[in-house]
Amino acid sequence: MALRTPVGESGAMNTYPVTVRGSLDESLSRWRWLVKWLLAIPHYVVLLFLWIGFVLSTIAAFFALLFTGRYPRRFFAYNVGVLRWSWRVSFYATDVLGTDRYPPFTLQDVADYPAHLEIEYPEHHRRGLRLIGWWLVGIPQYAIAGLLGGGLFFGWGVANWGVHSPGVVGVLMLVVGVLLLIGRGYPRGIFELVMGLNRWGLRVAAYCSFLTPEYPPFRLDQGGDEPTPFAGAARSA
Repeated sequence: MALRTPVGESGAMNTYPVTVRGSLDESLSRWRWLVKWLLAIPHYVVLLFLWIGFVLSTIAAFFALLFTGRYPRRFFAYNVGVLRWSWRVSFYATDVLGTDRYPPFTLQDVADYPAHLEIEYPEHHRRGLRLIGWWLVGIPQYAIAGLLGGGLFFGWGVANWGVHSPGVVGVLMLVVGVLLLIGRGYPRGIFELVMGLNRWGLRVAAYCSFLTPEYPPFRLDQGGDEPTPFAGAARSA
């Protein structure tokens, strides 16, 4: 597992078409992380229904892609919005604990909120049997994302939503919670690592739901910001 992002000939790093960003609040409450998952229950209720819609729209998009090679834009916008909403809640309550600011109830990006997710619309996609084979090739990535993911409390995570044993992220969040509780603060190194793990999971989630035709890289891009894009880098479809 590479911990450093490969650098291109120009000295700038290559990026993936899924942009995941997060900013760590400097002053976090020492105890609020204990109740954030309770405070976020209204979001969980709404997201339950949104994720039902996500699954249905993904199935519909699959058949559209199968025969046309195009992802319906309305389905794409909705599914990206659900992932974005889920990411904000995870960033707040379980998978990062990076802010005490309550997440907004919206599918749209909120410019002044510290967690952001954007996915480039795929103008060209696979179709027919190539689409099915391409999706199955992602099985190793799905397995890795399942091991890495799993936030604090009930294992909520945007890439593997549900109740399950905590993964690496869940263990790190427990460590962060204890450090906050005893007044040691949130170590920047842990935040950057956790962002990298969540970024990996979100890339896989986007690939799994056909939101991008590009295979997720086997690398851990750490930090709150995405790596600098490689100028003129061509992305394969």
